[in-house]
Amino acid sequence: MSASTHDAPMGAPHGEDIGKRDFLKLIAGAGAAVGLGALAWPLIDSMNPSSDVLALSSVELDIAPIPEGSGITIVWRGKPIFVRHRTAAEIKSARDVKLTELTEPAADKDRVKAGHEAWLVVIGICTHLGCVPLGNKPTDSRGDFGGWLCPCHGSQYDTSGRVRRGPAPINLPLPPYAFTSDTKIKIG
Repeated sequence: MSASTHDAPMGAPHGEDIGKRDFLKLIAGAGAAVGLGALAWPLIDSMNPSSDVLALSSVELDIAPIPEGSGITIVWRGKPIFVRHRTAAEIKSARDVKLTELTEPAADKDRVKAGHEAWLVVIGICTHLGCVPLGNKPTDSRGDFGGWLCPCHGSQYDTSGRVRRGPAPINLPLPPYAFTSDTKIKIG
């Protein structure tokens, strides 16, 4: 027998077998990873928003036809958005409120865009249980504060969308929006 066979412990594979085994493990592992990825991709891809949802990721609105003192409701990402053209009296009423009287203190100037104080844009979902408050239609009750009233549990919001009475814990949220001109806004 040669000296090289005597040096290796009994049952130990030869150097050539180690290289083949490692290569086969590497190929099998890579094949399993590719196969798992190919199976998982359709599931992961199905979680992406569909093209119709992506198309609604932003909405442009012409606000010129909205008369002072009224509002409209549009839909953005499946949520109602209240756009209110406030009167000078509504703006004054919102600004005159002492922040200490509010459940969630927020100044009116922080809830509107500078230079466009007559326009208030809020997500029209009651922050208590997710109902849609009344107040955008001329026949709707606007509550004691002239804003919105949630008839389900009695939450009331003022003309700045701030909660003033009832179980709602926070103000109506503000969506991301910007004025693209004096008569157009882009939401989203």
